[in-house]
Amino acid sequence: MIARDIARQRLANQYLATPTLSDAHDVVATLGAVQAQDYPSAKWALGLRSKGLTDADVERALAEGQIVRTHVLRPTWHFVSASDIRWMLALTAPRVKQAMAFYYKYNGLDEALLRRSAKVLTKALEGGRHLTRAELEKEFARAKLEATTEQRMFFMLRAELDLLVCNGVKRGKQQTYALFDERVPLAKPLQRDEAIARLTKRYFATRSPASVHDLAWWSGLTVSDAKRGIEMLGPDLERRTIGDRAYWWARDALPVPRPKPNAAHLLPNYDEYFIGFKDRTAIMEVLAKNGYGAKAPALTQHPIVLDGQVIGGWKRIVSGKEMAIQLETLTRVNEAAKRGLNAAVMRLGGFLGQRVRTVRK
Repeated sequence: MIARDIARQRLANQYLATPTLSDAHDVVATLGAVQAQDYPSAKWALGLRSKGLTDADVERALAEGQIVRTHVLRPTWHFVSASDIRWMLALTAPRVKQAMAFYYKYNGLDEALLRRSAKVLTKALEGGRHLTRAELEKEFARAKLEATTEQRMFFMLRAELDLLVCNGVKRGKQQTYALFDERVPLAKPLQRDEAIARLTKRYFATRSPASVHDLAWWSGLTVSDAKRGIEMLGPDLERRTIGDRAYWWARDALPVPRPKPNAAHLLPNYDEYFIGFKDRTAIMEVLAKNGYGAKAPALTQHPIVLDGQVIGGWKRIVSGKEMAIQLETLTRVNEAAKRGLNAAVMRLGGFLGQRVRTVRK
């Protein structure tokens, strides 16, 4: 198995090759978690893996609490199924808190101050209130809890990790916070080993072939815990050595469909197709052969993927009511590939419910 084969297997397992998942909740529950600090782009990540899903559908799933946007796994936002978030936070929040300890201390935050901020948040949000960050800042001021912008940011992060708050219902274009227990149903807690095994299984079912270090990177777990998860899954995973690296993947992995030449995907930044791995060389092979590294200027945009390989970047250009999608490819593309890219642009337009056109840099 070569890099191109690894990429194609991952495309299949992530439902990018054949996007058949039914709705926003199905995508998130299947993948386990979807990185979501760039909110508009993260919604498109769900659209890419489903058939007919729209931006409005994702917004509805979030408003109804089917999926939750909060900090989990690593110190960043993710979309997680409401049925998974409690056990997932119980497993990964301690590691995130440990990672943030330096920043808390650097910004003058101790446990007493964090407990005080939690009381303010509870009082402000109880009773089903959904407040914006600006409104919560006023609540902190009303409670005479003076804090810097950075300190207030860490108040919210800690409250998310403590299962106190999560996303509320959007108000226009503004995000809100709500009390976690008022948005997320109670669920039976998992033993730690059971949670590790469940997270490991979800990871390899949708991201394999992958290494133990890829799993540790994505999950925020230690390498020892990642190895423990693989060990617990036993015969459900298969180990193969490719080059000098050991890869694992689920034995019941999705079949790889026959390659469709010039199949293009406009991935959002932080998409799980690459952010889900510590080692991303398998999808960067074409660029590497053309002398480009991961820090090429075009790759600071959203990535363009053709036949499983990153070949450039794209971005939205909005002028009035018109939206153009600018494509910047770093390799030569033929006419058939250009048609594939145009089809990918049209699919994005369908998700957004907006007419779009393609421009090339």
